[in-house]
This record gives sequence, C-alpha cells and structure tokens, in this order.
Amino acid sequence: MGKYFGTDGIRGVANKGLTSLLSLKLGYALGQYLNEKGLGKTVAIGTDTRLSGFMLKSALSSGLCSMGVNVLDLGVITTPGVGFVTKNNSFVSLGVVISASHNPYYDNGIKILSKDGNKLSDETETYIENIMDNISPKFESEDKIGIRIDGSEYVHLYMDFLKNAVKINDEPLNLSGMTIALDCAYGASSNIAKELFESLGAKAISFNHTPDGLNINRGCGSLHPEFIAKATKEEGADLGCAFDGDADRVIMCDHEGNIVDGDKIMALYAKERKESVGLPADCVVGTVMSNLGLAKYLKASGIKLHRSKVGDRYVAEDMITLGAVVGGEKSGHIIFNEIAPVGDGMLTALMVIKTILQSGKTLKELTKDIKEYPQLLVNVKVENKEGWEENEEILKAKEKAEEELRDSGRLVLRASGTENLIRVMAEGDNQDDVDRIVHTLADRIKEVLK
Repeated sequence: MGKYFGTDGIRGVANKGLTSLLSLKLGYALGQYLNEKGLGKTVAIGTDTRLSGFMLKSALSSGLCSMGVNVLDLGVITTPGVGFVTKNNSFVSLGVVISASHNPYYDNGIKILSKDGNKLSDETETYIENIMDNISPKFESEDKIGIRIDGSEYVHLYMDFLKNAVKINDEPLNLSGMTIALDCAYGASSNIAKELFESLGAKAISFNHTPDGLNINRGCGSLHPEFIAKATKEEGADLGCAFDGDADRVIMCDHEGNIVDGDKIMALYAKERKESVGLPADCVVGTVMSNLGLAKYLKASGIKLHRSKVGDRYVAEDMITLGAVVGGEKSGHIIFNEIAPVGDGMLTALMVIKTILQSGKTLKELTKDIKEYPQLLVNVKVENKEGWEENEEILKAKEKAEEELRDSGRLVLRASGTENLIRVMAEGDNQDDVDRIVHTLADRIKEVLK
C-alpha cells in the first residue's frame, strides 16, 4: 500500500480522512499526470449514492479542470459502468469512481481506472502520490480550462451492453416467466437493476432502491444477504440478487432462500462450463479467503483453484497470467474477463441465470453438492496496524492456532487494505473448534495492538 492508495483506491471517513482538499489535490495530480504522459484530456467520473459523493466529485473535478482536463460527469453509476465507459470511448483517458463499495455512508473512496477499465498499477499510483506530495500545479490558461460534459446518457449505453453481453444462441437472454428479487442496497444499482431485468422479460421485484444519501448498505445488500433470502421466499421468486453499494458484487439466493455466495457462483459456473464447452486453463482464480469446499468441489471436476492475494486487482492479474476466464472473491466480486475486465454484480447475476437456463436446473440444484466447510471471519479493530506481521506475540499466537488446525483446516491472518483492521479467518471440519481458535487469536491480537 502507498501513502494515499490502499488495495482499493483512496478510502477514508468523508470530511475527515477523505476531505475535499485531498480530492482537489488528487484532481491536480491526475491532471498533471495526464499532461506529462500525453494521455488525453477527458476523465469520466461516476459516484454511488452516498451523501459525500457530490462534495468529493466537485473538488476532484475542479482540480482536473484547472489543469485543462475535461470531466465526463456520469452521475450515479456502478463501478463496472464507469469501467465500461472508460474502456469503450476513445476520448476518455481515465475513469474515476467515487464510492466506498459495501461500507456505510460516512465512508467514501476514490478509485481510479486505467484506459482498459482496470485498476491502476502500483507504480502509477506511486507516481500520482509523488505529484500530490510535491504539488505545484501548472494551471492552464483561461482559454484552455477544462469543462464538464453531461454523461448521463452513458448509463443506458452501459445497460445495453449488459443486455447484449450475455447470450444464448446469439440472442439476449429471455427471462420471461422468471421472477427475480433485487436488493439494491440503496446504492448505484437502484435506478437501473429493475429496468435491466424487466427489459429481458423477467418480473423484477426491487427492494432498497430509494437512496437518501445516508442509507446505503444499511442492513441490506450483499453484506446482509438474509434480507434478500427472506424477501425471495416471501415473494415466491425464482432467485434473489443482493448487490453492494457500487454494484460490483452480488450475493444470490435460490427460491428457498439458501445463500449462494461468490465461491458457489464460481463453482457452479466453472463446472457447467467445463462440461458444456470446456473451461480454459481448467482453472478458477479465487483468493486466500475462498472456502475449502470450493477447492474440493472443483478438484472433483478436474479444475484447479488458484488462490491469489485478497483484492480484485490481484485476482485479475493472476487470471491473465494463468489464462483463466473466471475468478473472484467469496464476497461476490466475480470477474468474467472474456466480457469485462472488472467485477460486475449485474453481469454476474446474468451469467448465473444463463447457466440456469442452459442446464435446465434450478439454482438450488446447481449448488446442492457444493459443501461449505465451517468458517469464521473476525475483524479486529486496532489503533495502528503497522508492524503487526513482525510482532512476536502475534506470531506465537498464530503458530499455536495453526498447530490446533493441523491438516483439518486453514488459518488466514491479514490486515485490511482500507481500514485499521486485522482479519482473522479459519476454517475446518468442526465449527466449535473453528470458533474457539479464531476468537482466541482475535482476543490476543486485540490485547497486543490495543
């Protein structure tokens, strides 16, 4: 991680760690970066629905325009929507997403996407950070100041892309007769999810789709799949989809309300694809957090699970290296890189529905044999996570936990890339043992790093 950039852009509490001044400086730096590299004069910016989005977008836009860079203002749009616009329009040089994804409204973040729609490389982020720390903007003359361009029409172009990206026999999906429940998490999918699925013929029942700037992700969305599970059963829907704030991830459920997370989505897609048309590289890219059940289910079908570091950028990089076409995270952030370079919750839902239609099976039937091993993840809030990996007390506690798990499970200990958290995860054959091991280690970390 850099000084400002974490694993998923710049994150912080709005108006505290992440201020309009920082956003303004970033705008200057991005403008200088584009000018120095000769990369063009237009940046596409989209936000989710949280209260601080307009403030940060305005400051960032001001910095860019002062450097002679135009701003294509996309308004409220999903993260993959910004990626689509950036990649598919030659006049756009970079994409910027102002969102804190699944976090509560008081957090926000600024993610920068390269011309190909991917996250920036570590080297480029470092380059931009150096400009921010040594800011001396060379403002453009008054006749070359950048302007705002209304980009609201691009939201519908992105929807058209989704409708035509997933096909059966070269025809868009026909969802007639299907009822789909949608939890929009009061986020970026609120104004498009229902319209998208209904345009393909489904009866779409939308929940949590009236954002007020403060309710994003509150008790709903992909972090709270129990909501969509209950709603799907009550409405008699065929399946449910719960998106997060910027809709780059989805957690689904079958008609009985059984949760289908990212691991299960990758498992069902990979198996059905291998059996139907073949799976390139016979490989799925997960992360160190992917459940043991995913690895064993894939292995039974002759498919390898490669574990990358946590973070969609690392998943995407490893997919390219290995030649894999599907990868992602248990959290529901899935990448189908034959279609798009980044995760997309609505695209993922359509890919699952395509698998359902082609297989003639229900979502429950497709996932019934995917065993999930008992797992527990505890987030330990600390004052300062610096140096935690070399702390002798933590290393001793970790070694003891690993000894208890032995060959029956796994332990993963990692720091959050965006918050002052140490994540403790273990999985094994017995839930009680897993719970005890995780809580013991988490308590020790709390004592040491209090």
